Formats: sequence, C-alpha cells, structure tokens
Amino acid sequence: NLNHWRPSEWHKSYPIAQGNRQSPIDIVSARAVYDPNLKPLIISYESCTSLNISNNGHSVMVEFEDTDDKTAISGGPFENPFRLKQFHFHWGTKHSQGSEHTIDGKPFPCELHLVHWNARKYATFGEAAAAPDGLAVVGVFLEVKITKIALQTDQTTTNGTKAQFRSFNPKCLLPLSLDYWTYLGSLTTPPLNESVTWIVLKEPIRISEKQLEKFRMLLFTSEGDQRIQMVNNFRPPQPLKGRVVRASFKA
Repeated sequence: NLNHWRPSEWHKSYPIAQGNRQSPIDIVSARAVYDPNLKPLIISYESCTSLNISNNGHSVMVEFEDTDDKTAISGGPFENPFRLKQFHFHWGTKHSQGSEHTIDGKPFPCELHLVHWNARKYATFGEAAAAPDGLAVVGVFLEVKITKIALQTDQTTTNGTKAQFRSFNPKCLLPLSLDYWTYLGSLTTPPLNESVTWIVLKEPIRISEKQLEKFRMLLFTSEGDQRIQMVNNFRPPQPLKGRVVRASFKA
C-alpha cells in the first residue's frame, strides 16, 4: 500500500530496491562525463492523443494512446524510438523538496516524468517494463514561478478517479533547451524494475505557486477512506554503485 509512502520499507517486498541500477540519483554535475557521441534528443509529440487524467494513489497521471510511434522520443542514446505511455509528477510539502533526482545535492519542488517504451522491440508496455532496455523516462524539473501551465487537476482529487482528458499536448511541459544527462536506472516506485534509461533535462520549467498547491491538495486515499494528503511522494536518491552519468553538453 503506497498510501503511507515508505520507500525505506520497499526492499522487504521488492528486493531489487537494493539493486545496482536504482533510481533516482543525485547527479553530480562535475562528475558527469560529456559524451560527444550522444545525439540530440528528438521529441515528437505533435499528434498525441491524451486519454485521461487520473489519480492513481501515488501521483497524478495522464495516459496516452500508444498504438503507433507518432508520439515518441528518439535520438539521444537510443537506437529505436520510444513511445509515450504516460506522464506523472512527484512533489513535496514545501518548496525545498519534492523532486526525485537532485543536482549537486539540490532538490527541486517538483519533477515531471514522461514515461516511454520500446515498442520496436517489445510487444507490450508490461513486457518492456521488465526488460533492461525497455523503458525511457524523461525527467523534467519544475521550479515555482508564475506561468501559464494549468493542468486540469481539479477533477482528480481522490485515488482511483479518472477524468476524460483530451487534446493535452505535453510539449508545453518541456523547457526550451533539451540538454540532458543520461544514465541507466530503474522505476522509482514498486516494482522498481531496472528497465529505465533515464534522460534528465538540465533546464527546469516553471510552474506557479497555485499549481503546486493544487498538487498538494490531491489525496492519496480512495473515496470514503481516511484522507491522507498526497505529498512527499518521492523516493530519495539511491547509491550510484559505479554507474556513469553522461552529459549531452559541455559543462
């Protein structure tokens, strides 16, 4: 049960929690290795069809139709395009915490994860999620500033509710610069599969104080249960265990 959000207990049910490529991590910018062979990231979200927005008990999630490669990322460290499946957020009770990845020890108030899968190689999202090269997640940091982003989060207060959510293009959730760090990691919530190639964008996007307050008001619990506010739904950084973080840009 994720209602109580105790990442320190996850290893009891999911031993992989103590594996060699767990996420998130603290990215030490001076230790990241510039790799001139990394290609620019290509994000094609032009023709995406968002299906619904839901509160899945541990985040707000927007799901997409993923029947073709039209809505995908490619380039970067990838040989195949990866299809967009969903995006969700992690956030904290206060501005000084909330993101999962940290940069030089510094957290951001919120982190967006755009989850993609390798549909050229695997038949289903589930199959991809169990494979070491099955998933690609783009992480975007959110800073609190005044801006125009307004997601329809009002309809998704309780866990398990789904609302129709059409014609939302996640392109508006990306910063101008697509400079990134990349490393091999895992899902950051159970089952914690070590199936993710992470792309963490260097430049944050900005959301308003009001939007962050809306996230903080979402509830972890189902209708009728005791209500627990959904905050601090982030896993702390995990040991690097010898992994190298590569940078697509010169520091």
